[in-house]
Amino acid sequence: MGIMRTLTEWRRYRETRQELSRLTGRELEDIGFNRADIPHVARQAARG
Repeated sequence: MGIMRTLTEWRRYRETRQELSRLTGRELEDIGFNRADIPHVARQAARG
């Protein structure tokens, strides 16, 4: 079960990071983030 959870979290992390990376700086600013926040936000999203 641990491996499946790890793989699911990694997939969510990767997808979230890719989606946020596609946004412009202005779009990120509008939602209260900057590029440096992307890895942290993606980690939080991956955990559920």
